[in-house]
Amino acid sequence: MRSTNELDDRYRRETGRVFLTGTQALVEILLMQRRMDRAAGLNTAGFVSGYRGSPLGAVDQSLWRAKKFIADADIKFLPAINEDLGATAVLGTQQVEVEPTKTVDGVFAMWYGKGPGVDRAGDALKHGNAYGSSPHGGVLVVAGDDHGCASSSMSHQSDVAFMAWYMPTINPASISEYVEFGLWGYAASRYSGMWIGFKAISETVESAASVELPPLPTFKTPTDFEMPEGGLNFRWPDLPGMQIESRMKDKKEAVRAFARANPIDRVIFNNPKAKFGVITTGKAHLDVMEALARLGIDEERAEKIGIDIYKIGLVWPLETDGAAAFMAGKEEVLVVEEKRGIIESQLKEFIYDRAVDKPKRILGKHDEDGNRLISWVDELSPSMLAPILAARLKKVFHRLDFAEALEKIEDAKQSAHQPARARNAFLFLLGLSTGIDESAGGLARPRRHWLPLHGVVDGRRDDRPHQMGGEGVNWASKSMFLSEKHVFGSRRRHLFPFGIDGDPSGDRGWSQHHFYKDPCE
Repeated sequence: MRSTNELDDRYRRETGRVFLTGTQALVEILLMQRRMDRAAGLNTAGFVSGYRGSPLGAVDQSLWRAKKFIADADIKFLPAINEDLGATAVLGTQQVEVEPTKTVDGVFAMWYGKGPGVDRAGDALKHGNAYGSSPHGGVLVVAGDDHGCASSSMSHQSDVAFMAWYMPTINPASISEYVEFGLWGYAASRYSGMWIGFKAISETVESAASVELPPLPTFKTPTDFEMPEGGLNFRWPDLPGMQIESRMKDKKEAVRAFARANPIDRVIFNNPKAKFGVITTGKAHLDVMEALARLGIDEERAEKIGIDIYKIGLVWPLETDGAAAFMAGKEEVLVVEEKRGIIESQLKEFIYDRAVDKPKRILGKHDEDGNRLISWVDELSPSMLAPILAARLKKVFHRLDFAEALEKIEDAKQSAHQPARARNAFLFLLGLSTGIDESAGGLARPRRHWLPLHGVVDGRRDDRPHQMGGEGVNWASKSMFLSEKHVFGSRRRHLFPFGIDGDPSGDRGWSQHHFYKDPCE
């Protein structure tokens, strides 16, 4: 007899409260999508492929640990040798429905990769999105975005790349929203023929929480969108030509129509008389709510002052009807989003030449005088946003005074400040069993090796930065112009031998980077 509660109940239970990490929530999306299809009488299968890397380094581990559950749900997991081949494998799953020998009604698929992997896989993801998802399939493109450059060679924001490929992007604010947004994404993908980008930022996907599993949702078919002849999903034949690009406009409008019929954007306080509005998305929404709380503003006080908040789930393309209704009658709208101002620019473009009830001001990255307001570089935090919100609120509501609250916030920041730690002087490269020769420099894999390599000892030079996957190639060129002819290099294969955490193949070969045994090792 098993105990009342077990960790695997997170996958057994269909309702109720469970404990999930971010990557386990991605597994839960797949299992719930399969249950939805079964309930609808569809014989679908699932497929996952991608290439791990922080903050999605534990996706494959979560899938391997849940192998019994995903096998029972007919979900296949194929780790890829690189990001673009994983995306290509996902593309193949959306072609199943047109094959006469198909054994399932469709395949819902998930691709995963960190931000640099999104860039690397760009051509495959762009092609997959353009040619389309299948009616009973659908694709989620899970991008592990490291906004703070905590484990990457550069900070990254995949929304911008998704926009270039006309790929819609959803941005859940918490683990509790992962399942809701993921199932919404599959339904939107099936309806529009688009692949749907899913932002999984470090702070969320690498965390864990106790969440309430939602009941299986039902989605409405839009009544205000006329599907073009032939539909928007993958079809065959569909040879290369301008028709593929021309369908993208219809696909974009189909996503907007789906979002109008099944809203994923929400008004938080529902205060129609509010003169000051904040529009947020993802983690920035949680930062705004905490910043307001530190200023002493809860829902009751927000209503008295005249404040409301609009939380956006579909970052691009923006569902503009709901946003326009929220902004109507506002004196000022402040757009709070991390990194580049994607929502802000869409709002301004939308209202510029339309006869809608416009707010007097829409601010975000800059104020009305062109001065920097909300950083597009740094990670946001409640302590960073609190003085900005206080200043903007005082601009609209002159009698407000936040001096005491801001003083407490500043005191808390000072007490939490820690002096910078001295550099560690590591003498070894990870992946090498030798120190660096006094006369030679060293080459390191981006980020993962820079910390131990950077400034190891006096006279031992560190490698110059380059992108993930470019290990050592920068030396091939610059060595032609240097008197130095030798450096020590850190091998790419290291740290993560298969079998260390349940790879079902039992392969003891090295690393997520190569799926074979090196005969020389």
